[in-house]
Amino acid sequence: MSTNEIATKIEALRDMENLIEEAKAEAEALRDEIKAEMLKRDTEELEAGTYIVRWTSVLSQRFDTTSFKKVMPELYKEYTKQVSSRRFTIA
Repeated sequence: MSTNEIATKIEALRDMENLIEEAKAEAEALRDEIKAEMLKRDTEELEAGTYIVRWTSVLSQRFDTTSFKKVMPELYKEYTKQVSSRRFTIA
């Protein structure tokens, strides 16, 4: 593949990534409008035609690695492992 072909593919890739970001922003705006309506109606579940929309509170428990690292640094090091990955970037 020539340098020009790669440059063309990079331009096409950037165009596609921009379209994806715009679509994500539009989807998020629509999601926010639906959430606002649910807040207005004070409901966690909403029926709209054949759709049922749920926006519920969820509680979860997460391990606080930052605090654990401060309190038990040796144990943290013992159970931490290094991983390798590859990063693709275009500048």
